[in-house]
Amino acid sequence: MTFDFDSREFVDAYDELPLWSAMFGQLLLEHVPLRENSVALDVGCGTGFPLLELAQRLGPGSVVHALDPWIAALARAGRKRRQTRVDNARLHIGDAAAMPFRNDSFDLIVSNLGLNNFSDAPAAVAECRRVLRPTGTLALTTNLVGHMRELYEVFAAVLGESAALTEHIEHRATIDKVRALLGTHGFTVRTVHEDTFTMRYANGAALLHHTFVQFGFLPGWRAVVPAEDQERVFAELERRLSEIKPLTLTIPRAYIEAQ
Repeated sequence: MTFDFDSREFVDAYDELPLWSAMFGQLLLEHVPLRENSVALDVGCGTGFPLLELAQRLGPGSVVHALDPWIAALARAGRKRRQTRVDNARLHIGDAAAMPFRNDSFDLIVSNLGLNNFSDAPAAVAECRRVLRPTGTLALTTNLVGHMRELYEVFAAVLGESAALTEHIEHRATIDKVRALLGTHGFTVRTVHEDTFTMRYANGAALLHHTFVQFGFLPGWRAVVPAEDQERVFAELERRLSEIKPLTLTIPRAYIEAQ
């Protein structure tokens, strides 16, 4: 299956597909400081979550700007903003690694899963430091190493020894890695909240055919398997996952706040 990420049809359904970003955004909204009359920025806002929710929770005295290079998603966010009449949200097309904002522009910067998706995370963090006011707050969410460990244990057993799979698993964030990245660019981590949630499936086929899994994870999983082995490996992976009752995947997540 292929996906046209730039089509209106795709982005109009995108919000409803995974409930993935919602699980991390919920954690962010639970802990992010909500101060009246703030000027805030949502980096990597996608189709508008948590942008529009944060703008409403901060109230009409605040302004929340949003930045994303995904033009079709920003158009979707704009339609939702008009429909919900969230007048204190502002949308900007742009790259997190080269933000179109002046120095010291924001009291608060949030990014829901942005570290997972920035093409140049160090440059994005450096830009956050540039545009954040000296007394401002940076609030991030991320998934962590240990993500979907139940699946990766089966994947490793099916695939056998694989440096590519090991690298794929270990590239995910840890609190120490995020702390070091932020520290390199002048931030000090003040608050960390970690917990887990689960994603449950009836069997392996349900997991591997889930739309969000197909565009969000399956390309990465296929990339670690030689092309000539993919049909065999994924058929066996599906079979073995279907033996796990219930098939429950654990997702560790973190909210990290820095100044």
